[in-house]
Amino acid sequence: MTFKELGLAEPILKALEEQGYTNPTPIQEQAIPILLKRKDLLGVAQTGTGKTAAFGIPILHHLYEGISLRDNKRKVKALVVTPTRELAIQIAESFTAYGKHTGLRNTVIFGGVKQGKQVNQLKAGVDILIATPGRLLDLMNQGYISFRDLEFVVLDEADQMLDMGFIHDIKKIIAKLPPKRQSLFFSATMPKSIVELSRKMLGDFDRVTIKPEQATAEKVEQGVYFVSKGNKPKLLIHLLEQRPDDSVLVFSRTKHGANKIVKKLDQAGISSAAIHGNKSQTARQKALGAFKEGKLKVLVATDIAARGIDVDSLSLVVNYDLPNVSETYVHRIGRTGRANASGIALSFCMAEERPYLKDIEKLIKQQVPRMGEHPFMDEASEQETVVRRPSQKPRNNNRSSNSSNSGNANRNKNRNRNRNRNRNSGSSQNTERKDS
Repeated sequence: MTFKELGLAEPILKALEEQGYTNPTPIQEQAIPILLKRKDLLGVAQTGTGKTAAFGIPILHHLYEGISLRDNKRKVKALVVTPTRELAIQIAESFTAYGKHTGLRNTVIFGGVKQGKQVNQLKAGVDILIATPGRLLDLMNQGYISFRDLEFVVLDEADQMLDMGFIHDIKKIIAKLPPKRQSLFFSATMPKSIVELSRKMLGDFDRVTIKPEQATAEKVEQGVYFVSKGNKPKLLIHLLEQRPDDSVLVFSRTKHGANKIVKKLDQAGISSAAIHGNKSQTARQKALGAFKEGKLKVLVATDIAARGIDVDSLSLVVNYDLPNVSETYVHRIGRTGRANASGIALSFCMAEERPYLKDIEKLIKQQVPRMGEHPFMDEASEQETVVRRPSQKPRNNNRSSNSSNSGNANRNKNRNRNRNRNRNSGSSQNTERKDS
């Protein structure tokens, strides 16, 4: 199927052609016909599958077909709510690209910056509003945003919004929406809380599900290195030095960890930057812009900040810390291998993270290939590279090469005690027992 076969407005088809889009992705192929019929939709798909175009293109089509572009007093007719600033900006850029020839206006609002410029854009009139929950609710309460003319509403990355604690804000926003509207609800996972929220938002809806293992198995080459916590920085530096020209996205589980990684890389002479919730919006956008333009080769991010990263030429994703939520792994490696391109995703796994790896492999229904020996292996990681049978138990999580050395020291002390005891008792037997 091609986009032309979907019956889209000519200006949108022209913009898609300029973007190099010919054939829709699976979620686009399934979702767009449903949305063109103005039905509500529940979409289950991970990031990197083309969700933004799946909901953005039909909204632009409907607005272009029905709006009077000569009306200077434009009102918000479409609303997209998404969890992070980066993702909101990315969605706005996509609407601008797809709607380039339609004359439709969009704007994006988010927290972390002064509201003056955003308020002025709203006063000037927009057709499509992309927003993060906190700033949206704030400007609604101040009277700058009205949903009187709203026709379309999208809740994107719903599971991430709940993880970030936006559930109460989302419920307040949903309560203010007009009853007559087309609602689109997108989430990568469907826990009970998400199902309950979708029921409050959607009317008579269709469902489209794109399974996560499709993206991981077909387009992304994966691998895992077993390494101790202390050797993770050394291994990362080693890998980056082998790929000096590649764009690399490194995932850290925590903000503090991301800063620490950047510091280690800087000490090794490797330029990098971190983006996470504690960074200012200006710093985040500067780092992300430099990364997208290829001026910065290494970006270190937490999962929250990384939802808005869409880089066509991203060569490598490194899971410096394995995520404790299996679906997050799929999101992470989906940052590479986008738009039918190939990509590589490498993970570091210390002993404590083995259960996370097991859960990930269960979700994607395949074993992540073991990368074997590397220059920074110790006794613990050497043992981990051996694929164990189900009956074999992992080694003690706290054991490392240091524990091995301390064990040898204790055994030497015991031998000395035995020698002294034998001498004091007058024993003529000088034979030492070997520790088993």
